[in-house]
Amino acid sequence: MINIYEVNETNNMIEHEKLDVRTITMGISLLDCGGSSLDEVNERIYRKITTLAKNLVAVGREIERDFGIPIVNKRISVTPIALVGGSVCERPEDFVTIAQTLDRAAKEVGVNFIGGYSALVSKGMTQADKNLILSIPEALAKTERVCSSVNVGSTKTGLNMDAVSLMGEIVSETAKATADQDSLGCAKLVVFCNAPDDNPFMAGAFHGVTEADAVINVGVSGPGVVKVALESARGANFEVLCETIKRTAFKITRVGQLVAQEASKRLGVPFGIIDLSLAPTPAVGDSVAEILEEIGLERVGAPGTTAALAMLNDQVKKGGVMASSYVGGLSGAFIPVSEDQGMIDAVGAGALTIEKLEAMTCVCSVGLDMIAIPGDTKPSTIAGIIADEAAIGMVNQKTTAVRLIPVIGKGVGETAQFGGLLGYAPIMPVNPFSCEKFVTRGGRIPAPIHSFKN
Repeated sequence: MINIYEVNETNNMIEHEKLDVRTITMGISLLDCGGSSLDEVNERIYRKITTLAKNLVAVGREIERDFGIPIVNKRISVTPIALVGGSVCERPEDFVTIAQTLDRAAKEVGVNFIGGYSALVSKGMTQADKNLILSIPEALAKTERVCSSVNVGSTKTGLNMDAVSLMGEIVSETAKATADQDSLGCAKLVVFCNAPDDNPFMAGAFHGVTEADAVINVGVSGPGVVKVALESARGANFEVLCETIKRTAFKITRVGQLVAQEASKRLGVPFGIIDLSLAPTPAVGDSVAEILEEIGLERVGAPGTTAALAMLNDQVKKGGVMASSYVGGLSGAFIPVSEDQGMIDAVGAGALTIEKLEAMTCVCSVGLDMIAIPGDTKPSTIAGIIADEAAIGMVNQKTTAVRLIPVIGKGVGETAQFGGLLGYAPIMPVNPFSCEKFVTRGGRIPAPIHSFKN
C-alpha cells in the first residue's frame, strides 16, 4: 500500500524536482496492413493507426488530471516500415508516401511523434530495406512528426559495413534536405547497433515483430529528482551514494508503473514495459550532467566522468528492476548534448569532446546523441563515427546509437537551434583525418567470439 508520506513525497518530486512521465507510447503492429497496391497499403496503415490510437492523447490527459502526474509526450511506434511496404514500394519515392501517411495519422490522433520509419539491416539489406534507407532524407524533409531509425549491427551478426557507409551518406543528405531548419531532420534519425524492439523513446522507437498487435510502453524520467536526492548525500561514501540513487530510481519507476497500468486499463491495450531513463531536457535543473557534477566532478568530461556515469547507470537500473518486473527499452542514463544544459555548458568550457562522449557511451544507456557537428563533415567521417559507436555496442552486448547532426552552413563555435525538447547545441569539432578507405571496403565486420552462445 502507498502511504500518505509517499504521496506527499511524489507530489514534491513533481512540483519542485521536475519528475515527469516523459512519454506514453502505443506500439502498433502494421504486419496485417499489406495490400495489392501502394494506395491500399497506405489506406490500411492510416485506418489502423487512427482506430487504435484515437483515444491515446485523451487518455493521457485524463491520467494527468486524475493523478497530477505530468505526461510530456504521447507517441506511437509502428512495425519497421521496410517490412510493411516492401511488397508494394518499388522505388524510394514510394516509401515517402508511407512516411506522409504516418505523419497524417499522427496529426489526426494528436501525438507528438510517430516512430518506425525504420529498416533492420544488421546482416544484409533487401531491396526494400535499401529503398527505404534511400528515401529517408526526403521523407524527413516532407514530414513533421515522423522519426526514423536503422539498425546496422548486432552482437550476434556483426556490423553491416555496407549499411554503415550508406548511413554516412544518408545522414549527410538528410542534413542538406533540412538545411533551412539547422538540419533538424537529423535529430529525427537514429543509427543503432543492438536496437531493442520495445523502446518508447524517439527517435529510435519502433514496434518489434515479436510484439503483440498493440502494446502500451511508458518512458519515465527524473534527473532533477536524482540530483536533489544526491544533495543530501554530499560528502558521503559510495555505499551511501549508490543507495540514494537506487532508492530514488525505485520511487520514480513506481510512478511510471502506475501510469502504465492506468493507460493500459483505460485504452484496453496490454502493458509492455517501463523504460526508466534519466533523459534530460533543456530546462535548468533537469540535467544528467548536473547529477555527475553533484557526484563530485568539476565539469562533465573531467577525469572520473566515465566511472561516475557507470555507477549512476547501474544504480538506476537496480532501483528500476526492484520497482517493476517489466523494465525494458533503454533504461539508464541518457547523455544527449543538445537536450542537457549541463552538457552544453561543459562543451562550452572545453571539458567535453566527442572522443570523451564516445568513452562515456561504453557505460551509458544509448550512445552519441544529439551532437551537432560542422555541416561540411564528410559522409565517410560520419560513417566512421557510426562504425566506432556500433562496435562498442557489438562487443559489449549493449544497445548503442548515433544521432549526429551535421548543421549545413555552420562550423565550430556556432550554435544550432532545434527548439522544444530537442534544445540547442554548440557545433563540436570532429577529427579531421580520413577513414574513407576503411568504411568503403564493403562487406561485414564479423560478430565477436563471445556472440556464439546457443
